[in-house]
Amino acid sequence: MKNFKNEAKELVRQMDLLEKASQLRYDAPAIKRLGIPTYNWWNEALHGVARAGVATVFPQAIGLAAMFDEEKLGEIADIIAIEGRAKYNQFSQKEDRDIYKGMTFWAPNINIFRDPRWGRGHETYGEDPYLTARLGVAFIKGLQGDENEDYLKAAACAKHFAVHSGPEEDRHHFDAIVSKKDLYETYLPAFEAAVKEANVIGVMGAYNRVNGEPACGSKTLLVDILKKDWGFDGYIVSDCWAIRDFHTEHMVTHTAAESAALAINNGCELNCGNTYLHMLEAHQEGLVKEEIITEAAEKLMRIRMQLGLFDKNCKYNEIPYAVNDCKVHREVALEASRRSMVMLKNDGILPLNKDKLKSIGIIGPTANNRTVLEGNYNGTASRYTTFVEGIQDYVGDDVRVYYSEGCHLFANGMSNLAWENDREAEALIVAEQSDVVVLCLGLDSTIEGEQGDTGNAFAGGDKLSLNLIGRQQQLLEKVVAVGKPVILVLSTGSAMAINYADEHCNAIFQTWYPGAQGGKALAQLLFGEYSPSGKLPVTFYKTTEELPAFEDYSMKDRTYRYMPNEALYPFGYGLSYADIKVQSVKVLDGAKGEEITNFSAGQTKYKVKVELENKSNVDSYDVVQIYIKDMESQYAVPNFSLCSFKSVFLKAGESKEVTLNVGEKAFTVINEEGKRIVDSKKFKLFIGTSAPDKRSQKLTGKTHIVAEVEF
Repeated sequence: MKNFKNEAKELVRQMDLLEKASQLRYDAPAIKRLGIPTYNWWNEALHGVARAGVATVFPQAIGLAAMFDEEKLGEIADIIAIEGRAKYNQFSQKEDRDIYKGMTFWAPNINIFRDPRWGRGHETYGEDPYLTARLGVAFIKGLQGDENEDYLKAAACAKHFAVHSGPEEDRHHFDAIVSKKDLYETYLPAFEAAVKEANVIGVMGAYNRVNGEPACGSKTLLVDILKKDWGFDGYIVSDCWAIRDFHTEHMVTHTAAESAALAINNGCELNCGNTYLHMLEAHQEGLVKEEIITEAAEKLMRIRMQLGLFDKNCKYNEIPYAVNDCKVHREVALEASRRSMVMLKNDGILPLNKDKLKSIGIIGPTANNRTVLEGNYNGTASRYTTFVEGIQDYVGDDVRVYYSEGCHLFANGMSNLAWENDREAEALIVAEQSDVVVLCLGLDSTIEGEQGDTGNAFAGGDKLSLNLIGRQQQLLEKVVAVGKPVILVLSTGSAMAINYADEHCNAIFQTWYPGAQGGKALAQLLFGEYSPSGKLPVTFYKTTEELPAFEDYSMKDRTYRYMPNEALYPFGYGLSYADIKVQSVKVLDGAKGEEITNFSAGQTKYKVKVELENKSNVDSYDVVQIYIKDMESQYAVPNFSLCSFKSVFLKAGESKEVTLNVGEKAFTVINEEGKRIVDSKKFKLFIGTSAPDKRSQKLTGKTHIVAEVEF
């Protein structure tokens, strides 16, 4: 393996102080006398190479999470890295090294989606720290490539460290107060896994303060936890212009020089923003030592070397542009779109049989909306297929397809009431003329998202409630009242309280923001060419009122692990056309592979052999899920926790045995001091294809196999 540390030291040794300081900016300038070209560190890749022209557009991250499939997510991340390198190779040959064209991707977002009102939640892998950790590790490894290679295929960056999930409108001055228990139990596990298991190259800080310290200059987070406790040796980057907030919003410093000093002295090597333009001023004032600047420059140069950006012989520099947005990659994206969609209800109307239909009505403001396919932090697809287009293409001339927008996406009609009434009237005519109605409602990334990226309906990108917005609820009720079968297609990046739809619609699909080919994927599922298999990575609550205050970062009463009420649709839930059941379970000693009834707390992991059977005539994926409940410890979460999962494909009538690992951490708890301890001897493992709550059992008609284990 190449010794990039020594090479970086030698290169930086030849720089003067001004040159070293200049390399700590995201838009690092060239140092021509040393052969160092300009480099822009800022690139994005949550669900495809973003913002730099055409690329394969996969489902938004929350949709990718709904697959519950580490292997598939790793494959997708590998494709993103390949396309990113293909684009970089061509751009750099033309000396185009501008923003969004480098190989340092600021993804994945592994914050916990603790509250469904948070606008950026669709960038995450959901509300559960275990699921987020496993998917985060898979994405990072897929993006960065084989650890045994000299070079990185791309550099991942886990964000936003830490305790960051709204409110967007207040993020620049907000202080997230969190207990040590919640910090280590919920907010940090995915980041720890990213560092220790995936060897993530970058970590991005958050805008907010955490217990009084600005996250991008927090000694507790960056020095004590990230570097000392976890041994992180990659680079830390500020969120964009977050260091400026130190003196303009958080008021923990007085000047830009003081802010620059606070950040770099606590380990933030790279500034996305312009505050590090004051680094020499900070040095002259005695706030920053030159060796700190030198060490930061060495680390950043080392990472550019690891990426092969200075080496013409790096094999990744040979990846041709032709692989970008190629047919093979688009097929993977289409599969991901199908597998990300979650069927929340089906009274038997699905799958549709086009041979028995004369007409279909497609109604709603998301039905022919390309933006709803994309999510945020997205690339540009070479072709899009909206829901209307997907269904039209699928049925061809065999079935008459009617379409009406129905209502505006978010406006309530007060500004142009006559126009809205006309659209609604047309929608009702379409419903009357149709054998079945596909009603497409929801949101898009112009409504829920990051502060500054949205401008419609909601404050700063966060939702004000879990209800449908504008005239959508009214449209839903009036279409249902026509009396034709209604299939609701809900496109959002977050949970909604769709109680009326649950009661009155014949079927419901949650599509998230499903990628460029979302319409084709939906049609294939509606007509039964493929079976739905997605599972919810978030809880769908019944009301907004049952949520704690949005600004409260305590986990009490939040997410499936802590909530006291019954969910509308629970975490881990999703229906299928197939009937796949867990038939039997064996719990094995992880080291010896022997069946056991008593565990040893010293073992590193345990194996659970699960026998599955597809009792239907439908091929399908399903997700085996194992949840654990600590039966003794006062520090245990109130409900239960996901501790293992595996996506499995079974053909019609097929039986299959799969093995899942349950790690040692599942049998530990976090005490009030934030320490992970073994505090119980009795546990229950629940093995099934959903969570073990009563609501899931009612909705699926399936129970779980329970394994009682005792140390």
